[in-house]
Amino acid sequence: MGAPAGAIVVVDYGMGNLRSVWQALVHVAADRQVIVSSDPAAVLAAERVVFPGQGAMPDCMRELQARGLREAVLKAARNKPFLGICIGQQMLFDHSEEGDVAGLGVIQGVVRRFPPSRMVDAAGKRLKVPHMGWNEVRQAKPHALWKGIADGARFYFVHSYFVDPLADDCVVGTTAYGLPFTSAVARDNIFAIQCHPEKSAVDGLALLANFVAWKP
Repeated sequence: MGAPAGAIVVVDYGMGNLRSVWQALVHVAADRQVIVSSDPAAVLAAERVVFPGQGAMPDCMRELQARGLREAVLKAARNKPFLGICIGQQMLFDHSEEGDVAGLGVIQGVVRRFPPSRMVDAAGKRLKVPHMGWNEVRQAKPHALWKGIADGARFYFVHSYFVDPLADDCVVGTTAYGLPFTSAVARDNIFAIQCHPEKSAVDGLALLANFVAWKP
């Protein structure tokens, strides 16, 4: 079926409730059509693609393949403004320790579990995994999607794994939880972030609005 001209397509591969992502995008892109779709043709026809997800990495990769969306997502990641959120960020990498599964290989690097030995705060208190709640994102590099967002702004996280890029030139955001980890990456037309901007109040909406206006 494809998608209307100028549409923003949220990729639906059956992993997670995407309504909050859709609602947040509709809020910041009132003049644009925002579609949640599992149709590869819609992803290919979209002007912009949002790739969210939640759940276990092996399940996400399996469902993406089973629904015929893998190639459409790979093509979108090559030539459209592309926003990966949470598992959608992790799936862009080569490999994940979660289930020992291959990712899409768009960005070189691996996805690692928070190591139990490092899960201690400055006061010596044990930190829980998953990392859940509000935490600061330090802006490692300037980027169009940081416009109007203060360095150290707090975003909402829910995850047990984090991305570890092979090269640090793609790292645009870092967060500390027991250890410093990469929380946002960017390259060319791709921006991907571990937190949930759709659940991150004003700064999260600002990031989504910046994505809608972004011309990489």
